[in-house]
Amino acid sequence: MDNGMTQAPLSVAGLGVEFSDFRAVRDVSFDVRHGESFGLVGESGSGKSTILRAIGGLAPISHGTVRFRGEPVRATRSRAFRRAVQMVFQDPYGSLHPRQTVERQLSEPIRILGLDDRMDRIRQAIEQVGLNASFLYRFPHQLSGGQRQRIAIARALLVQPEILLLDEPTSALDVSVQAEVLNLLMDLRETRGLTYLFVSHDLAVVGAMCERILVMRNGEAVELLTGDQMRSGRVSTDYARQLLRASEGYQPGITRREAG
Repeated sequence: MDNGMTQAPLSVAGLGVEFSDFRAVRDVSFDVRHGESFGLVGESGSGKSTILRAIGGLAPISHGTVRFRGEPVRATRSRAFRRAVQMVFQDPYGSLHPRQTVERQLSEPIRILGLDDRMDRIRQAIEQVGLNASFLYRFPHQLSGGQRQRIAIARALLVQPEILLLDEPTSALDVSVQAEVLNLLMDLRETRGLTYLFVSHDLAVVGAMCERILVMRNGEAVELLTGDQMRSGRVSTDYARQLLRASEGYQPGITRREAG
């Protein structure tokens, strides 16, 4: 049997994040098991995206610990952590430099981490997200929203990570394009053995993408659900029930591939 460390390459315990006098996250704990997709859901301001940023080193941790492969993560993230844990942001346009070609932007993480075979890595990553080499010489404004997000995913894949931190990766896209990107993420997870920490306000998407889901409210953890419980509406807290009812177009019986 796998031990807890093997099952949980990423975990947080008693996590707190404060900005001046505002407590954005309060004593949140969970683990993300190897190969699973773990979801964080909640209304705006619930702290779900802040947790992702704290894990990635983009938001200050006031108390608690983040562990990667069983070891506490330091304030300055190690090169090993930065290679193994990559983040995909909500806005694919805002996360790409408007005056740099796709090729230059994909070269940057390879250079920073001192990796070899730059063009081989770039071509492989581009192909894995369903694009061809002609996109390497375009600028972000020459790409559609879905293409920009595919480029952002390719950039995360370049260093062969184990874990992707996905912060609302489809919320800025049209519905039809959302489905394409979600299907891509499902396929990449299966073919590359990736682990996901997936943040979204869309309960249908999270219920379809994730095996376990943590419901957040006002910076606190409210309820831990399985994907089956989310899809069937079997929740135990009033807030989770309200969240389900308030989710526009939510269909408890939706299947994983239908949502993707």
